[in-house]
Amino acid sequence: MVSTGTAAKSTVFAAAPAGSDLLEVPCAQRNGVLEMMAMRRDPFAFGDERLARLGQVSGLNALGVKMVIAAGPRAADEILMNRDKAFANGPAWSYFIGPFFNRGIMLLDFDEHRHHRHILQQAFTPSALKGYMQEMQPMIAERVADLPTGNVKMFEQFKSLTLDVALEVFLGLELPKDQADKINKAFIDTVRAGVAYVRKPVPGGRWWKGLRGRRVLEEFFYDNIAAKRARETPDLFSVLCHVEGDEGERFTDADVVNHMIFVLMAAHDTSTITMTQMAYRMAKSPEWQRRAREQSLELNPELGYDDLGKLSVLDLVLKESLRMCPPVPAQPRMAVKDTSVQGFFVPKGSMVTVPQMTNHRDPEFFTNPDMFDPERFNAERKEDKGHRMAWTPFGGGVHKCIGLYFGQMEIKTILHHLLRNYEWSVPEGYQIPMDYSALPVPKDKLPVDLRRR
Repeated sequence: MVSTGTAAKSTVFAAAPAGSDLLEVPCAQRNGVLEMMAMRRDPFAFGDERLARLGQVSGLNALGVKMVIAAGPRAADEILMNRDKAFANGPAWSYFIGPFFNRGIMLLDFDEHRHHRHILQQAFTPSALKGYMQEMQPMIAERVADLPTGNVKMFEQFKSLTLDVALEVFLGLELPKDQADKINKAFIDTVRAGVAYVRKPVPGGRWWKGLRGRRVLEEFFYDNIAAKRARETPDLFSVLCHVEGDEGERFTDADVVNHMIFVLMAAHDTSTITMTQMAYRMAKSPEWQRRAREQSLELNPELGYDDLGKLSVLDLVLKESLRMCPPVPAQPRMAVKDTSVQGFFVPKGSMVTVPQMTNHRDPEFFTNPDMFDPERFNAERKEDKGHRMAWTPFGGGVHKCIGLYFGQMEIKTILHHLLRNYEWSVPEGYQIPMDYSALPVPKDKLPVDLRRR
C-alpha cells in the first residue's frame, strides 16, 4: 500500500505473487474517468503530477479496463521490444479502434503479424517510394501553388492536401469533391470513435458514427477492388492486390480492404498533425523558417528522392516537432501472461501503456524539454541517442510504423514547396490550443497569416 497523505491516496493495482520479489503497482483511488479526463485535458501536467505522486509505473481503472501507465524509455524498451512475448498489440488496440480498423497491420501479432508485414513491406521499398514520390510531386506542387493567402487555417489545408495525396498515391483514383469529403468524414469519425466514453452504438454518438464511417470505407474499397485486381498500376491499392509472399501467397480481398483502411488513415492523419506542428513551430521561430527556406531555395522546385537528405534543417524541425507532439501520443499493449515492467508485477489481461508524448519531455534525456530546440538532434548533441526509446514517434520493436519513410517523404515534399512559395506567421504571444481527446489536433485549426513570396 502506498500512501502519502489524503490528496495522494492509492492502493495497489494487483497483489504480487506470494514469494516473488516483484513490486506492486500503485494505483490511484480517484475515479478512473476523472483521471482520463485530466489526461486528455493536459497530458503533460497529468504526467508530471502522476509521476510525482505514484512514480514511473502506476495504475488506473478507466473505460472498463485496468491500465498500467509505464513511463520512461526503459519501461518502453521492455514493452515495445517484447523479448518475452508477454505483450500483444491486437487486444489492446482492438479495445480502442478494433471495430473501426479491424485487422489493420497494427492490430495483428506474432506469426500472423510477421506474415502480413513481410508482404506489406514490399509496398514500401525504396523503389516503391521513389515511384510514389514521382506520382505525388506534380499534384503537391499544383495544390500548394493554389493555397489561399491571408488568414488561413493550416490544419485544414494540410488535411485536405494529405487526403488528396493519399487518394492519388495509395488509391490511384481522382475522386469528385463530394466523394472525397465523404471519405474524409468517414476517417475522422472512425478515429474519434476510439476514445468515446460511451462505447456503444447510441445514435448520434461517437461510437455509432465510427461504425457508420467504417461501413462507408468498406463499401468504397470493395466497390473498387475488382478493377484493381484486373490491372497493375503504381498505387498502393493495386500493389496490395497483386503482391505475393515468398511462396506465392497473396492477400484476400478482406486483407486488402483492412490494410488499405488502416494505412490510409495512418498516412492521412499523422502527416497532417506533424506538418501542422512544424508550421506552428516555424511561425513561432521565424529563424528556423528562414533557415529551412534557404535550403529549399538551393534545390530545384521538383525534388528528387535523393534530394530529401539535403533538407537537413527541415529534418531537424521535423524531429523536434515530433518530439514535442507525436501524432500517436501513447502505445497500448495487453499483457497476455503474467509479467513485469521495471520490476513491477503486471498480471495477465492488464492493459499497459507507453506514454511517448510525455516520455519525449523526460529531462533525463532532453535538456530544457519544454523548449523548441531542433539543434538537440544535430550531430554534436544527438539527444535522441541517449536511449533508443527516448524518442519514439513511430513506435518501436516489430510494430514500428511501416510507413515512416513515406510519411517523412510526403511531409518534406509539401513543406519544401510551401517554403519556396510562401512565408507565414502568427501573432506575438500566440499559443496553439490543443485538443488531446483523440489524436492531438489544434482546436483552432492553426490560423496563420500566409503570404506569397
